[in-house]
Amino acid sequence: MANIDGAWNCTVSSPMGPQELTLTIQTSGDSFTGTASGQLGSLDLEDGAVDGDSITFKLQLKVPMPMALDGQATVSGDTLTGTVTAGAFGSWPITGTRA
Repeated sequence: MANIDGAWNCTVSSPMGPQELTLTIQTSGDSFTGTASGQLGSLDLEDGAVDGDSITFKLQLKVPMPMALDGQATVSGDTLTGTVTAGAFGSWPITGTRA
């Protein structure tokens, strides 16, 4: 299982331009809790799960409009890469490094 605990400086390449955020993660077995903090405020990570080197999570955006986001990423050492999916709005790349 990947060591994902701690803070991650991430960028989501969204249609609104690059969105910088910090994911703060605390694992407990094969699940995790945490927050995503950035330009649009701070949100709780929901349904965080760890499977080997892969993680999945959900976010409920409130601004600029209510929207559910599904995230999935692979962790390799101090690097995180994956996608964030926003339903009909499509998927966007997410990259990050351990803070």
